[in-house]
Amino acid sequence: MKYLKRLLLLIFVVYLLPTFAAAGLWAMKDRPGRWSEANWGSAHILPEPQSSDEAAVYIFSAATGGLKGAVASHAWIVTKEKGASSYVRYDKVGWGSPIRRNHRPPDAYWYSNPPQLVAQAKGAEAELLIPKIEGAIAAYPYSEPGGYTIWPGPNSNTFVAYVLRNVPELGAVLPPHAVGRDYLPDGDFWHVDADGRDLHVTLRGILGFSAGMRSGLELHFLGLVAGLDFANPGIKVPAIGRIGI
Repeated sequence: MKYLKRLLLLIFVVYLLPTFAAAGLWAMKDRPGRWSEANWGSAHILPEPQSSDEAAVYIFSAATGGLKGAVASHAWIVTKEKGASSYVRYDKVGWGSPIRRNHRPPDAYWYSNPPQLVAQAKGAEAELLIPKIEGAIAAYPYSEPGGYTIWPGPNSNTFVAYVLRNVPELGAVLPPHAVGRDYLPDGDFWHVDADGRDLHVTLRGILGFSAGMRSGLELHFLGLVAGLDFANPGIKVPAIGRIGI
């Protein structure tokens, strides 16, 4: 009983307390009441695609809308081929065709929330990565209508995390509030990234851990992530995100 109480206290302090804090801060924000009132326009983060001939890859994440915006974010992928005059954006959504192409501007607000840049690659590096990214997108196993479950997954973050695991050269993991990122396809219990540098163990994205060069050390509980980032020193706080040291 003593150990159970300690475990429950640990769960409360590490996972629930930050979640309640994030929910309180979210409740005080002025935000749109419905999706039709939200800003979905460009945040003007990316340069005009015609301004450079070099290839580029960007991974974005932004807080989502409604009550879930207090603890969860939405991620997407943007690419630009060498010499291209436009960007290509890929999202996994829960309505219509699940993987959308260019349904919003590449750096758009999401439910009026500004996007955060998770990772980027440019020039020759991006030229090599884009075919791999497109291959991973084509291979994503939940790309058909109906292949979306808001929690624990597969959802929008499951899609982007799948691409990042299969194209580890991007050198990134999604932020701790990207709920659904740790859901592994086909009910797999474990996965080693393509380059062997990160291990993921999970029970349907609900309970598990990740460890490695990119993930650092993470513990997952009900889709919430707590951990330590070693590559870019910091802590990963459930519902809040990464805090750098």
